[in-house]
Amino acid sequence: MSLDKVLSIGGKPGLYKLVTQTRTGFVAESLLDKKRITVGMRSNVSVLSEIAIYTLEEELPLREVFQRIQVKEKGGKTSIGHKEEKIKLEEYFFEVLPNYDEDRVYASDIKKVIQWYNILHDNGITDFSAKDDGASEEE
Repeated sequence: MSLDKVLSIGGKPGLYKLVTQTRTGFVAESLLDKKRITVGMRSNVSVLSEIAIYTLEEELPLREVFQRIQVKEKGGKTSIGHKEEKIKLEEYFFEVLPNYDEDRVYASDIKKVIQWYNILHDNGITDFSAKDDGASEEE
């Protein structure tokens, strides 16, 4: 499954997989507990493939940040949890992305990136390469 089908829904914990569209929104399945929910068009929904992290030079797509974490962790889960102290989170993120914009990337953003990476890892979604051509081995 590519990041094009993975969603973050405002007010809901974790990540969701897009299942199908409906007339009034869509159906999503939680990657944490596999429960399905219906989401209306008014909900604040972000597709992971469209999210970027501010650096001092540019905005870096989230998939590239995930790739850097994957390289740092040698394909495993992160060495720190998303509930660590702010200073530890910032130190970790600085190792992954030394040029991130500290004024525009908050500790809460770093927590989400770490939590999302671990959720994706737990669900076997570890191919963060550039857009695939629609063919995926897990669909």
